[in-house]
Amino acid sequence: MSTVTHLKMVELEQNLEEIRRSPKSEGRLALIVRRPRSGEREVVEAGELTVAEGLVGDNWCTRTPGVPLDPERQLTIMNSRVAGLLAQDEDRWELFGDQLYIDIELSEANLPVGTRLAMGGAVIEVTPVDHTGCKKFAERFGVDAVKFVSTAVGKEMRLRGMYAKVVQPGAIRAGDRVRKL
Repeated sequence: MSTVTHLKMVELEQNLEEIRRSPKSEGRLALIVRRPRSGEREVVEAGELTVAEGLVGDNWCTRTPGVPLDPERQLTIMNSRVAGLLAQDEDRWELFGDQLYIDIELSEANLPVGTRLAMGGAVIEVTPVDHTGCKKFAERFGVDAVKFVSTAVGKEMRLRGMYAKVVQPGAIRAGDRVRKL
């Protein structure tokens, strides 16, 4: 991984227009990251999405014994342009902790709750749960990055990302076309 510095708010805001140029109806699955155990990340070329497990091999379905799984939080998705801006190096994308990085506009206006996205052989559905930055996010990408994704515009555009659940199982692969249904 290369050395990076945390970007300041003015630098982040200067890139907002590039993020807004994300495709609205059809994009690309740029990266898949599996989290086999807490704190561990595996970048994988291909994966399997199932209704029961989410991303097979990810720890979503094994996180906390005795606590029921929340299918509304099964998958975490981040816009690949936002990830590229904040991380500054694709080798650092896995630090976000999200599983799918997609070049498509994630805004609430473009992908309201219930919207379905097809990728590879799978279909996922946007859920109503808000995805927010945490302490680790601030440590890895800077306090201004947290502020940037937490502004009114940042929340409306879902710059921190969004949650989804699997509604049709299937294989996915980095580079797959992602299209809004």
